[in-house]
Amino acid sequence: MLASRTPGPGMVSFASVDAGTADAVVATAPPDGGADPVLAAHGEALARGRLRHAIYLSTTGIYGDRAGAWVDEATEPRPMQPRNAARLAVERQWAALAPDAGVDLCRVAGIYGPGRSAIDELRAGRGRRIEKPGHVFSRIHRDDIARAAIAALARPPAGVRVLHLADDLPAEPRAVTEEAARLLGIAPPPLLPFAEAARAMSPMALSFWAENRRVSSAATKAALGIAWVCPTYHEGLAAIIREACSFL
Repeated sequence: MLASRTPGPGMVSFASVDAGTADAVVATAPPDGGADPVLAAHGEALARGRLRHAIYLSTTGIYGDRAGAWVDEATEPRPMQPRNAARLAVERQWAALAPDAGVDLCRVAGIYGPGRSAIDELRAGRGRRIEKPGHVFSRIHRDDIARAAIAALARPPAGVRVLHLADDLPAEPRAVTEEAARLLGIAPPPLLPFAEAARAMSPMALSFWAENRRVSSAATKAALGIAWVCPTYHEGLAAIIREACSFL
């Protein structure tokens, strides 16, 4: 198996690996100039090699704004942001490997976990409780991404399969911050109206808040035969607390 991501501190580049010998690949690198860097470097070798299964981690951002409505694995993508249009284009590049290889397009919701959560933001003094009633985000704990990838490798598709990596409870960000504060035993930050918070947001942050949707993963869990370890942010935040306490 060839696992890939953008090299960084503590990571090893796979550039020297013979991709033609890989029977499975898990790719997580973001698009680079509208193209997939893994396919740019190894596409020809993968196509002529013995590849049987490719897993590409994309984003639920390709669905764009749905005014809070649900999207499922059969929903037609409608990206609003250039970066998400690039993700959809890369999905199609990976899908072109079928039918010679099974291809899983894993559309991932907002990732959180140890070091990347509302708990960490509160501990660092950066936590905010932004109020925008009715605006929700879907999330997925880091460990459940790994769980889904392992399950997908054990059940490769015959063609192209869309998988949703999103937990079972889309929620307003303020609710997640309130739960994190409760677990830490501290008072939550004061409510901050979105209009006020938006004045200090980066264009990237504002683009996330411009989209409102709920992501269903029911078909994904059925296809992979799994349940989430952290089905909601309640279990996910509690798991982060437990892991932090285990190192004390």
